[in-house]
Amino acid sequence: MAAPKKYPDELRARAVRLYRESDPKPVIRKLAEQLGVHHEALRNWIRQDEADRGERADRPTSEMVE
Repeated sequence: MAAPKKYPDELRARAVRLYRESDPKPVIRKLAEQLGVHHEALRNWIRQDEADRGERADRPTSEMVE
């Protein structure tokens, strides 16, 4: 059984959306601080979103993991 998630899915989606829609791109560490999440968590969410969108090939998509 997987460990419970520390952050709700809604927060993850909102954080990634804020990052993607910002121009210029915010510093991940500062955005994470504003949202109250760990900067490495936010960085991983962004990387996973990029993989799911086909923008990076160095990690599996969410569908592949499931």
